[in-house]
Amino acid sequence: MVYKIVKLGHPVLEQVAQPVTNFDSRELHQLIEDMFETMYAHKGVGLAAPQVNVSQRLTVIDTSAGEDPAQRLIIINPEIKSLEGTQTGEEGCLSIPGFREEVKRAMKATVLARDAKGEEIEITGDELLARALQHEIDHLNGILFLQHLSALKRDLIRRKIRKLQKAGEWD
Repeated sequence: MVYKIVKLGHPVLEQVAQPVTNFDSRELHQLIEDMFETMYAHKGVGLAAPQVNVSQRLTVIDTSAGEDPAQRLIIINPEIKSLEGTQTGEEGCLSIPGFREEVKRAMKATVLARDAKGEEIEITGDELLARALQHEIDHLNGILFLQHLSALKRDLIRRKIRKLQKAGEWD
């Protein structure tokens, strides 16, 4: 099932998501599959549960955009263990469609998390995967990529979105 992605302005996007505690539930496994389907349908490389209005510490990532099944990552209750180096690159967000900006992130990220079975995993990613890990974990902490921009850029984007909302083009 393809979920509707909630957009900037929805309160769930600004809340810290709740930890996943039940790894045996059919609902969790269905949510994971539906999140991958939703992410692919919207041409994304990552999707966090809050973006589909589910306040849980769960994210799916596939930097191959569906081309390589081996790249599918399920990351539950993640914590960033270490960040190294820096990179600046264009970032967008499925919850803020139509807006892309240069964002500074770590070049390498190591994350401790759980997989869909509840087993502890460690993931280290460079470049795009490092960016995706940081971006999606930010979502789980109620942080949007706009918060990594200057106050001026953030304000300009928010004003454009308010115009879209008034025109009924942002729901």
